Amino acid sequence: MIEVHYWPTPNGKKVTILLEELGVPYSIAPVNIGRGDQFENRFLAISPNNRMPDIVDTEPKDGGAPVSVFESGAILFYLAEKEGRFWPQHDVRAKYEVAQWVIWQMANQGPKFGERGHFSRAPGDQTYAQRRFNDEVHRLYGVMNNRLYDRRYLAGDDYTIADIVSYPWTVGWAHQGIDLEEFRYFKRWFEEVSSRPAVVRGLAVTAGEPEDPESVTPEEQQRRRAILYNQRARPAPAV
Repeated sequence: MIEVHYWPTPNGKKVTILLEELGVPYSIAPVNIGRGDQFENRFLAISPNNRMPDIVDTEPKDGGAPVSVFESGAILFYLAEKEGRFWPQHDVRAKYEVAQWVIWQMANQGPKFGERGHFSRAPGDQTYAQRRFNDEVHRLYGVMNNRLYDRRYLAGDDYTIADIVSYPWTVGWAHQGIDLEEFRYFKRWFEEVSSRPAVVRGLAVTAGEPEDPESVTPEEQQRRRAILYNQRARPAPAV
């Protein structure tokens, strides 16, 4: 069984989409990132960066103790390698064609799309930051579009974790200010991936009933602000 420590964000949905594609049994352990669950010591034990998603494989391939993996890209590598699907292992060229696009997403698409979202909501004059990250998001859609003009999927002819890792961050293209007609090769890919039944199921995974904002007291709002914003280094345990 795969335990998925999860909240329904683009990074979390990468994992549920792959698990649905693989048909692997899994359970959801909600990590309410708005409440600060990710900073609890029990979560730090499996995710030292205090970020979800994280998985715990209670039945690893070697039959040994449970395996914990954090970082969504690493999780996709782990699951695809274990199940022998969506990441070729025996053809070194095909393997690293996929690997480089997974790393591209983790190092470029995810962070830049996330910063765009952050500065679009931040108070004060964010003109410079908004222009910078709007432009960067537009550029990265162009990277995908140019990649897809002569191939069906990001890593070639086959659907792989390169597509799964990148797709959830593009679901919000309209809110990101993107005109799909400008990126016709990306649009073709996006529509094809969106139509996959496992993708639909993976996107639909929740982590319980949404919280009613009216139920959060002013004291709880203050507590959350104190732990969620302007984070600095966590002290190491005393020897």
